[in-house]
Amino acid sequence: MKLLCKTTDLQQALHLVSRAISNQQALPILGNILLHVEGKRCTCSATDLELSIMTHFPADVENEGAITIPAKAFLNFAQYNTDAEVLLETSEGTQLRCTSKKAKTLISGEAAAEYPTITSIKKETSFPLVADPLLHALHSVTFAAATTTLRPVLAGVYVRSQKGKLIFVATDSYRLSEYKLPVDSSVDVSCIIPKKVFDELQAIVGSQKEKSSGKTKGAGDEGEKQEKKSSAAHVEVALSSQQIEITTGSTTLLSRLIDGKFPDYEQIIPKAPKTTVTIPVSELLPTIRRMHYFAKETNNNLTFHITKEGIRITTPTTQSGRDEATLGAVVSGADNKIALSSSYLLDFLGHIPGGEVEMRITDSQHPALFTIPGVEGFSHLIMPLRLQEE
Repeated sequence: MKLLCKTTDLQQALHLVSRAISNQQALPILGNILLHVEGKRCTCSATDLELSIMTHFPADVENEGAITIPAKAFLNFAQYNTDAEVLLETSEGTQLRCTSKKAKTLISGEAAAEYPTITSIKKETSFPLVADPLLHALHSVTFAAATTTLRPVLAGVYVRSQKGKLIFVATDSYRLSEYKLPVDSSVDVSCIIPKKVFDELQAIVGSQKEKSSGKTKGAGDEGEKQEKKSSAAHVEVALSSQQIEITTGSTTLLSRLIDGKFPDYEQIIPKAPKTTVTIPVSELLPTIRRMHYFAKETNNNLTFHITKEGIRITTPTTQSGRDEATLGAVVSGADNKIALSSSYLLDFLGHIPGGEVEMRITDSQHPALFTIPGVEGFSHLIMPLRLQEE
């Protein structure tokens, strides 16, 4: 195997695929990256047996071949090599010689035949999605998924199609986010996708957009055309009964789906709230940040007292003290009271744009429903806490 490539192309490819490498590998070789050189391109792959990431870049190929190289050593070379191009060639079968103008590095690897086989799925359903709206939906939803795998279905995002919309839902049983993305009415989907898949997709598309904007910066009208083309990039999604394959540009993610039944979440969404409050995010967010200092001592408890005059927010009295805030808001409906987690509120407010947020409350026993005025299809639920005496 022998090829000449740009150092930046190699570096970006290694960074992308290394995201699939777990810190706790079942097999030592899973800490490696597979290089496969064929035709006029080099393909890099990595897997943890649950998630696989593959990407390719153009190269001047003299000899085709394959080898698997320890990710840390390979990344270290690519990251700190300042030369524009690098020559990669195998030596003695399982060693990779990396040569550039000012560097000569030899990295010991293993035979490609020892690496687990990564195969494409047998597609049962496939459809394209525009990247930017998809990323916005994922940004609005994935943070609400569980961070542990005690209940595997809650560590994923439930995706289903309904009447020309693709619905994304995530919950950890204490809060829930739902986003309805308009799509082609022929799309037919119902599955639970691991949160990590969508986290990696957001990172990959983000890095592609950064690379594209870097190339187009200062390029005049032609640069603007390329940038617009990039912003309208598509993501190709393919599904089988047990796997998902997502392709964006030259990069592909392959993962198992989560087996199980997602909770019937629609039954807990308040249907007839008694109080509706509209608050500027620019006022609510810094207030919650300030009050979180005291609230975190009592299970992050913040009590919202809602009247026609506005909102009074209080924390329980702790050894450190207490806090209280009064905010102006547009209130309709009955006076009400509810206790909510300051931590969950900060998480939610950090994932929405500025402007206003609308809070709908039934009573202190039912979840608070949050929406954004002017943004259709997005809602967020936070379960109530026990009201504390002040």
